[in-house]
Amino acid sequence: MYKKFILNADDFGMSHAFNRAVLKGYQQGILTSASICANGEAFEQAINEVISQCSDLSIGVHLNIIEGKSLTKAPMLTDENGIFNNGYGALILKSYNKEFLKQVEQEFRAQIEKIKSKTNVDHIDSHVHTHAIPNIFKIVVKLAKEYNIPYVRTQFEHPYLIPSIKKHLTIAYPINLIKIILLNTFTLINKPLLKKNNLKTNDYLIGVGYTSMMDDKTIFYGLKALIKKNCLAEALIHPCDYDDNKIDHHTAEFELTQNKNLKKYISEIGFELSNHKNAIL
Repeated sequence: MYKKFILNADDFGMSHAFNRAVLKGYQQGILTSASICANGEAFEQAINEVISQCSDLSIGVHLNIIEGKSLTKAPMLTDENGIFNNGYGALILKSYNKEFLKQVEQEFRAQIEKIKSKTNVDHIDSHVHTHAIPNIFKIVVKLAKEYNIPYVRTQFEHPYLIPSIKKHLTIAYPINLIKIILLNTFTLINKPLLKKNNLKTNDYLIGVGYTSMMDDKTIFYGLKALIKKNCLAEALIHPCDYDDNKIDHHTAEFELTQNKNLKKYISEIGFELSNHKNAIL
């Protein structure tokens, strides 16, 4: 059976806390992949101090037109200071504008080229799933082919529940359900384009329904829902290892990378821990 699992850290390079979590998650835990933000405040540290110590860590381009400063002049994406200022809904509406799409492509090119000038990459995803928007996804597929990046993330999440009332009695959970419906729909639209262009993607994603609530249980039950399927499953987390003992959902996501019982469970149900480099062979 073909059952592979990739644990990916998004937001690599956004801060020193993210970078520490990636390093420890890879060296001491089950983290197999990370996606780096070209405009992250700790981008250079991620390149110079982390990637050099992680020989088999898959590195991806984490395209970002939601947060921080742009690398290009893109007035339809930013304010007068070059800071991204569009929410997800605004990006969907603007994605029918040709000038907007031109600026998105220009920004994406700059981000890809900055990262590829520093390290090898084998996958593309994005901050807040902006690349899933179909007209933006077309740009990403074009650039993936042009820059020889073989894997693009899609967001189809198989519905599942974990036995936790606390996680479901929140404002976030019903919002996340709406995200699942939207992103699953986008995936159905986008996947044929990947096939047409001979690009690879995951079969399922874990991390949308429990955004900001990810822990070992969400991975456990997310994979359990896929136990009878031949598939490549990718889980996304946003782990931080703070230096001031701060505790939030990012620390829980870092801790799951260190969970030996979770690693054992992944193997017991027949999934092989993999990375993008090995999963797309």
